[in-house]
Amino acid sequence: MFKKKAPKAIKEIRKFPQKAMGTIDVRVDVKLNKFISSRGICSIPRRVRVRIAHKRNDDEDARDELYSLVTVTEVPEGFKGLGTKVVDDEEE
Repeated sequence: MFKKKAPKAIKEIRKFPQKAMGTIDVRVDVKLNKFISSRGICSIPRRVRVRIAHKRNDDEDARDELYSLVTVTEVPEGFKGLGTKVVDDEEE
């Protein structure tokens, strides 16, 4: 039903880095989780701008050596005309 919108949104947010970055291990930041559920579980924000960072796994007994960290970013001018952009660490 409509009560499950926030968990479905988190599942869809997890799917995108798996496809774009090729990592199975996707971790969602706490701020992104709070942003999705900020207006409740039913009326979630329609769009969200995320930043996906490739990180090295420090755990010795982890299956994969890389994971993706998904965080929320601010969009001051609006969502019109935005697309996927690759950013190096040096440009930040």
